[in-house]
Amino acid sequence: MRNIIFDFGGVLVGLDRRRCIDAFVRIGAGAIAGYVDECRQEDLFHDLEVGDADVSQFCDAVRRACPGCTATDDDICGAWNALLTGIPRRRLDKLAELKRAYRLVLLSNTNPIHWRKAADDYFTQGGLTVGDYFEKTYLSYEMHMLKPGEAIFRKVLDDSGMAAGETVFIDDSAANCAAAGRLGIKTVHVTEADEWIGRL
Repeated sequence: MRNIIFDFGGVLVGLDRRRCIDAFVRIGAGAIAGYVDECRQEDLFHDLEVGDADVSQFCDAVRRACPGCTATDDDICGAWNALLTGIPRRRLDKLAELKRAYRLVLLSNTNPIHWRKAADDYFTQGGLTVGDYFEKTYLSYEMHMLKPGEAIFRKVLDDSGMAAGETVFIDDSAANCAAAGRLGIKTVHVTEADEWIGRL
């Protein structure tokens, strides 16, 4: 093994759907709570994650979907960011340790709201940046691709020059791991965010 591809949500950053749902309800966007509760990646959330809508367009879509909602863009972004609970120091320390021995990249189905929060607040502990942990980040909203499509994995391998047989992919989605495995990438499917720490 020479290379490790990390997922973001549920592997590095913790997720709390209940907190996010409550935050949307508080700003009068209760109709959106159903999307979060059901983990739906369609419509306005899909468009944001695949880069077909920017932040302001997403916020406009939330207000349209929730009659009577007058929340500001900042309020909506804050409610959506309530899904994220942060990255514990122990995970960042493990990344720093692994980076001394392996090439590390991040591949995530994510959106500019969550990524900005993570880059500004979570990866900066101890005065570091995302670049101190990962050689490169591959983000769905920038790539206009989503996991578990095999094309996004091929793009990462081609762009990074990593060989599939020398690479392991860590994700909390069985479907994403299966897609990577079909290309010859070794996979680690985790059901708890800290699980990978003890397996690498």
